Amino acid sequence: MLFTIAQVSSQETIKVMFYNLLNYPLEDAVPNRLTDLSYILSDYEPDLFLVCELNNITGAIDVLNTTKSAIDTNFEMATYVSNTSDDSYGDQNDLQNLLYYNSTKFSLEEEIIVPTYLRDFNVYRLRLNTTNHNTNPTDIYVVVCHLKASSGTANAQKRAEMVLDLENYLDTLPSDSKVILGGDLNVYTATEAAFQNLLSDSNAITFTDPANRVGSWHNNTNYIDVFTQSTRTQTGMGGANGGFDDRFDFILTSKNMASTADVTYVPESYQVYGNNGLVSCWNKSINSTECETTDSQFSYTLRNHLHNFSDHLPVTLSLETDATFLSVDHFQYSSQFSLDATLINDKLVVTNDAVELYNQTLIIHNSMGQQVKTFQMNSDTKHYIDVSDLQSGLYYLATPHTNFNPLKFIIL
Repeated sequence: MLFTIAQVSSQETIKVMFYNLLNYPLEDAVPNRLTDLSYILSDYEPDLFLVCELNNITGAIDVLNTTKSAIDTNFEMATYVSNTSDDSYGDQNDLQNLLYYNSTKFSLEEEIIVPTYLRDFNVYRLRLNTTNHNTNPTDIYVVVCHLKASSGTANAQKRAEMVLDLENYLDTLPSDSKVILGGDLNVYTATEAAFQNLLSDSNAITFTDPANRVGSWHNNTNYIDVFTQSTRTQTGMGGANGGFDDRFDFILTSKNMASTADVTYVPESYQVYGNNGLVSCWNKSINSTECETTDSQFSYTLRNHLHNFSDHLPVTLSLETDATFLSVDHFQYSSQFSLDATLINDKLVVTNDAVELYNQTLIIHNSMGQQVKTFQMNSDTKHYIDVSDLQSGLYYLATPHTNFNPLKFIIL
């Protein structure tokens, strides 16, 4: 891609959304769910989109394409990785976490898996694409998770054990690291050990609840403004159908992001997207008339899309930085060097009309940056590269010693 760089305003805002996707794409009781997701994403337009309950790589790519069409064509996704935590005994790999991000604002520097007894914590280190990112880089860590579900002492203990596994990893980070955590925590009250462990001052990274709504949430209308489940009372749609009565979904920030870090939480920006905060919505479906008044922020149309897509509501917040992002004022895909398709099976087709690339070597890297294949070009316009020996996943096609940016493609 060819682009020009310009400075923009000195105060930059980053919009974050976490969403439980309800077994996407295997849960198909509601048709055309991507239409609902597209409306939701285009309405909020997050820069970082954190998700759980992805079932497979096909679903991950569906969501990527939806972010590209609904938000920005520059959206990318982290590496899709099946759950590793229970491989030795259960190997239930139907609920994955993933991160989608606007690549004009962020570069993905590192991907970490923190295993537990049940489901992985997926951790991503992002670098802001700022004007001084080479000399003074700004990194944030993004944790995406899905703790053990269901009530009862045993399940609460399992959630606490999972959080301790995460804390063991976070204790290896510098104490001034900027960390956000988005997840379906499945906690019923703030007194649960899992939640208390996240907020403990004894950790290297202490989290805080930006909404400042710590309490006993379950079925308590005093906290209805932060309820996230269930959006439904109707049966036969998949997921829970008990009506609006629980706070399961969260975005937490490291304590230093409240005021002192170079990326900070924007006060009062925390929202449960689609929740108008009405006590009359208690135990109702989110698209009911009881969940809206004439001056409510979230319309019926939005709430109906939310109702149809998932039994959870998304959680959102904004971050702010004084750093200056690189801005793409104008860009276009080079017609000289391009891929005929970016979703492929066993053959990569490269179009090249750039004379300076004649007889150059192309290098294919996997998502970890490792070189996995090379190909020698000639003066032909079309080049056909056999990639049938490569595993499914995200790859980069690079041209060393030239100013052409790497091209991304996914093997299905």
